[in-house]
Amino acid sequence: MSLKSSDFVYLENISKSFGKLEALKNVSIKIERNQITSIVGDNGSGKSTLIKILSGSLKPSSGCIYIESKSYKYLTPKIAYENGISTVYQDLSLDNYRDAVRNIFLGKEITKFGFILDYKEMKKQTEHLLKRLDINIPYINTPVGYLSGGQRQSIAIARSMYQGKKLVIFDEPTAAMGLKESAAINKLIQSLPAKGYTVVLISHDINQAYEISDRIYMLRNGKTVRDSIKENITLSELKRKIKNDN
Repeated sequence: MSLKSSDFVYLENISKSFGKLEALKNVSIKIERNQITSIVGDNGSGKSTLIKILSGSLKPSSGCIYIESKSYKYLTPKIAYENGISTVYQDLSLDNYRDAVRNIFLGKEITKFGFILDYKEMKKQTEHLLKRLDINIPYINTPVGYLSGGQRQSIAIARSMYQGKKLVIFDEPTAAMGLKESAAINKLIQSLPAKGYTVVLISHDINQAYEISDRIYMLRNGKTVRDSIKENITLSELKRKIKNDN
């Protein structure tokens, strides 16, 4: 196994079985630092199983995970967290009754004297973070349950950034959004590598993946059937190759 200096994470020959069902079969994926890597595939392709393994919520049956040259047989949520890996799931895991400030600092609250919440300082840092990420939330004191899907997604992204994550996994980030909000979230995700973040995008949409990614892996029936670097292939060529793989 040979890693380049740009490799942040390398999943090598990852397999996962649930009884007789083989969800993943010797899948190898390289995730390069400060780039966007997409993993695409239909339902049942294995992409959800793969991100659960990378986030530490599921153990692989075999294979190895390398994170900045350190090797692991499996990750736990704690190990993933310590290595700067965060996942923004479709449900976003936001508290609808709390505002943007309290959601971003959830579990990492700033206090005065060790026990009094310093809401003023958290609000100040939230405004600075949202500005740095070019996220527009007009009313950050509004409970997030009243915000749009795109605004809620933006808050979930900002929370991962605040908590010091270096690699952020997005699970179908625009699945329930309209065209305008989807375009805004895609633009936000595309901006992250320039700000020092590495991104993994999980999607069933090859058009979205091609638009914002540097590298695209296609999974089908638990196997990697296509590994394409965007600069080496056009969207029409990629679609044709995927069709021929069927």
